[in-house]
Amino acid sequence: MIDTRTTEPMRTPQPKPAQPQPTAPAAHHGTDGRPRQQPTAAPSTHQEVVTHQELVTAVERVLERHLHERVSEAARIDPVFADQMAARLAEFVLRGGKRLRAGFLWWGWQAAGGDLEQADAALHLGAALELLQGCALIHDDVMDASPVRRGAPAVHTDFTAAHARARMHGSSTAYGTAAAVLCGDLALSWADDLVSVTALSCTHGRRLHQEWRALRTELIAGQYLDIHGQANRSTGLAQAVRIAGLKSALYTVERPLALGAALAGADEATTAALRSAGRCAGIAFQLRDDLLGVYGEPAVTGKPSGEDLRDAKPTYLRAVAVQRARAAGDHHAVRALTRASTSASRDSASRDSAPFGEQDLDDQELDALREVIERTGARTAVEEQIERLVELSVRHLHTVRRAPHTTPAPPSPQTAHVIDALTRLIERAAAAPAGPPRAPDRHTNPPRPTADTHPNDPAAAEGIGRGRTSAVPPAPTTGGRP
Repeated sequence: MIDTRTTEPMRTPQPKPAQPQPTAPAAHHGTDGRPRQQPTAAPSTHQEVVTHQELVTAVERVLERHLHERVSEAARIDPVFADQMAARLAEFVLRGGKRLRAGFLWWGWQAAGGDLEQADAALHLGAALELLQGCALIHDDVMDASPVRRGAPAVHTDFTAAHARARMHGSSTAYGTAAAVLCGDLALSWADDLVSVTALSCTHGRRLHQEWRALRTELIAGQYLDIHGQANRSTGLAQAVRIAGLKSALYTVERPLALGAALAGADEATTAALRSAGRCAGIAFQLRDDLLGVYGEPAVTGKPSGEDLRDAKPTYLRAVAVQRARAAGDHHAVRALTRASTSASRDSASRDSAPFGEQDLDDQELDALREVIERTGARTAVEEQIERLVELSVRHLHTVRRAPHTTPAPPSPQTAHVIDALTRLIERAAAAPAGPPRAPDRHTNPPRPTADTHPNDPAAAEGIGRGRTSAVPPAPTTGGRP
């Protein structure tokens, strides 16, 4: 069962953004002809960080400064490496993103009573999470052979194009893949630098390091299980939830909240409540991403639609669709959702060069698969599950402001502000982006699958319909790995 013991509300003073830095050089052109945008100066103001946009601005100032320093350091090593690798990475990290992970760390730190003197440390840890996200996205695009990220060419695609333009020797694709892997490694290295320096200067540095170490390992475990599930054509619910937990939920919400709690030196009850809230919100976030991977509008999401279907991703959406189709005796839907890759008819060399689960699906076949999923009612079931998980996450979040084994006291205005900010961030993470309305499900009175759990059953909701928590690793109460 989830530990919902509560703690006394703790004072959470409003922090200030990072200190100003000298203005960086203006944009210039690299040796491959691509423009390089250098980081800009952090402003000299000290306004309180009270909204998500102000937090994003403060974190990006830290990122700009850190990346500018790292690119300058790379230039002392080698100008080609600095221009083509380090500067390209800085450009990618600063290109955009919701900065959700930095936001969860910040407000988790605030909810746990973060001290004003720790504000810079919280911003630096948030910047480290964004660099780790950069590493994950770069490597994920390589593994999935995704050509677009954040509305622009993916890093491996960019390297491939640069190789072709320069008419270099060898395979442009192989070059782009190898260079992108190194670029992702560099992002992870720079993230580790930020965390190490921050942890060494903090009272609770050991706890911070434990959380960070677990986060990195869990992320890689989730990525491996994802490609393993693709290769095995996995459609099991338990495996889908396990992957969602490791690949996204833990490192997107739960671990950032726990990092913030560790920085503040929070007690076990506060940390456990934040972890439980983060676990539910993180899985809701991944389920939303599953829906966007199938039904998302590229102009809104910044990445192609339907790739999860082409790659036979072992998502929760697919698993629920298969389960519902079997329960309804819809054999056509089961075959469509579990069929062997049409790449099986390729020659051996072609199969070996294809992504792990890739199927040769044209746009018409993708639309047909989307309709199959709609017909089973899986899309609606996942939407409902997201709503329940968000509700449960917020319920756990509100236990942070109470004292253990006592009658709950009204929260202070400051505590209420922090809880409200976290609630908005959770709802934002799980919300569908603005876009065209979706078509109604075509399945009439579909059978209720085991995925549709009662919203008041915490164990079932965290297990995503399993009726127990074994499908997702239990939330730990210390900094160690779950």
